[in-house]
Amino acid sequence: MHGPEILTRTLTQPTRLDRFGNRWQYHSRSDHHSKVACWGIVFDLLSTSTILQKHVANGKVYFGINHEMRDFVHDRKKNLDLVLCTRASGTSPNPLMSLTELAKEYGLILSEAEQALLMTLPPLIRAPVGNVLIALEAKACMTAHQRALPRLYDELNSSHLTVHGANEQAIAAGFAMVNIASQYLSPDLNKKNRATDPEWSKHDQPRDAGLAIGKIRQLPRRSKTGDTGYDALAISVVDCVNDGSPVRLVTSSPAPQSGDIYHYQSMIDRLGHIYATRFKEL
Repeated sequence: MHGPEILTRTLTQPTRLDRFGNRWQYHSRSDHHSKVACWGIVFDLLSTSTILQKHVANGKVYFGINHEMRDFVHDRKKNLDLVLCTRASGTSPNPLMSLTELAKEYGLILSEAEQALLMTLPPLIRAPVGNVLIALEAKACMTAHQRALPRLYDELNSSHLTVHGANEQAIAAGFAMVNIASQYLSPDLNKKNRATDPEWSKHDQPRDAGLAIGKIRQLPRRSKTGDTGYDALAISVVDCVNDGSPVRLVTSSPAPQSGDIYHYQSMIDRLGHIYATRFKEL
């Protein structure tokens, strides 16, 4: 699996510029981290699912970005960072974009092996969104963990409800990134004083990260259409001080371990299985 390493490697670069001239690795008002995480999920799924590769190669599956889905029952709407879909009639987005070109737009840092693997995959192309097959939602909990939990839960919970309210057959996949750094340089608290007098946020770790992980584990999950919840959900833990030092993927506890349903590998495996059974006759 490459997605989590691509995410941490890319976030190590301070590319998020605020209006005070500060460059950040992570900024809560940017969705860059979400887009990078979703790209990695699609990359891993495409590289491991032979049936998805076949559908892409045969021009049956495309991708859409910033796609709005609307819950028919409650008329609630949500923009999804990335969806896999069939093609709708209409004009293609301009310019025409592939998954490879999207990686360049997002500034992804890929290893030589990842670049080589990407070149072996059938080209996944952006197109007008028709029927959504897989809808991806990614969120992060980086600081003030306990205070952030209600909003984090609500944002993740509203996603699968909206996706399935719009299309019961669509696969709703969620990804949560939780920070386990003991101290953190918050963009909100360091708008003008970062260089001269930085204000550090202190975390009680691993307790704070554990609280966030526990809350995410409470999200509903479903095993079949008609139920309520995510079809697949993963949690990754990172060590991000947000001061320009490298962002590190943490695999030890409290991060989900191999075999845990919230482990990233488990999510990709589950997505591949559900896709193969639900859309094999696409």
